[in-house]
Amino acid sequence: MRRFVIGTAAVSMALSVAACGKAGNDNSGSDSTGSSSGGNSVGLLLPDSVTTRYDKFDKPYFEAKVESLCPDCTVEYANAAGDPAKQAQQVSTMVTKGVKVIVIDPQDSAAIKSSIKSAVDKGIKVIAYDRLAQGPVSAYVSFDTVKVGELQGQALLAALGPRATTKSKVVMINGDDADPNAAKFKEGAHKALDGKVDIAYEQSGLWKDTVAAQKMSAAITQLGSKNIAGVYAANDGMAGGIATVLKGAGISRIPLTGQDAELAAIQRILTGTQSATIYKAFKPEAEAAAQLAVNLLQGKDISSLATHTETSGSGEKVPSRLLTPVSVTVDNINGTVVKDGLYTVADICTAEYAAACKKAGLE
Repeated sequence: MRRFVIGTAAVSMALSVAACGKAGNDNSGSDSTGSSSGGNSVGLLLPDSVTTRYDKFDKPYFEAKVESLCPDCTVEYANAAGDPAKQAQQVSTMVTKGVKVIVIDPQDSAAIKSSIKSAVDKGIKVIAYDRLAQGPVSAYVSFDTVKVGELQGQALLAALGPRATTKSKVVMINGDDADPNAAKFKEGAHKALDGKVDIAYEQSGLWKDTVAAQKMSAAITQLGSKNIAGVYAANDGMAGGIATVLKGAGISRIPLTGQDAELAAIQRILTGTQSATIYKAFKPEAEAAAQLAVNLLQGKDISSLATHTETSGSGEKVPSRLLTPVSVTVDNINGTVVKDGLYTVADICTAEYAAACKKAGLE
């Protein structure tokens, strides 16, 4: 899911200042070098450094919110760099450091189960972030993932317009089967698309642009470039790889979805090589996780914060906070990612995209 630059230097500086002295700044995937020895300490474990949102948005937003709620708290940070075994070791390291709460976006939701259980057995509270981990987690923060997929499917149908018929062949490149969110996105997309178009080719892209590109090439070989009406890509990274293949096949203007509101995706939407993306505002998600973490750290009730219940892959009923995603097309870029300060117009409208921005009213 899976899954970006901050709009202004001022915002970036503010976040950096807010986080100063509260956490290690290791973005390479190794354990953070925070000086905490426990006490009021929260661990933040993110899954990879390829998806640009984690280090540039989730981490600083989380750190800033923790500090605002608990000035005496520290955040210990580590990034798994896409390695489930490394993330398991990072959980162990957090336990050794004496953190009281761990917020984890699992690289592999099933594989991390035993590590989470070991942490919980030592009295540590665990919050699943963005993806629901298996094991005895205390809370979960994410977006309504089925709704994300449904919005993606609806956006694809809208882009197809009158061509959205049961004879129209659509390619689906889903996320990694090891990610429980991928199954939910897929479920939502099928809910929107089934019976309305012909899903003629469907494969997993493993959240990788290179794999998605290979799958798209295979789909073109199997179906023929002239027979493909549109493409569902589960996230923007994969959509980027697919867009390159579509361009090479001479069909770069067919409908293509994505997710995550990456800058490159917004620019593709402006030029018409991607139809839509799904914006899951990182700040409210990170801040909700921070609020839950501080409440658990301080022994406070979380029932007013986690008002839903989700069932994990291992069967646990988990109190959950589910936020609402938004579909972004060329018509509402200004009212979503620009309005929220995710990007400035200057970030989006570089020289290459100046004409497209002017046409879209982004100036």
